[in-house]
Amino acid sequence: MPSQTILSARAFRHPIRARLIAPTRAKTANPDDSDRKLFVLSFIAFFICIYTLIL
Repeated sequence: MPSQTILSARAFRHPIRARLIAPTRAKTANPDDSDRKLFVLSFIAFFICIYTLIL
C-alpha cells in the first residue's frame, strides 16, 4: 500500500506555483542564419584588416 505522504509531482507543488503558466521555450536560431552572420563578420573583418594595412 503506498504511503499517503508521497504525493504526485503536481500535488506536491505550491498552490501559487501550480497556477502559474509554464514558461514558453525560446525559438532556436536557424543554423543557416548563424552561417550567414559568421560569413558577414569574417568578410568585414577581412576588409578591416586590409584597410588598416594600407593606411
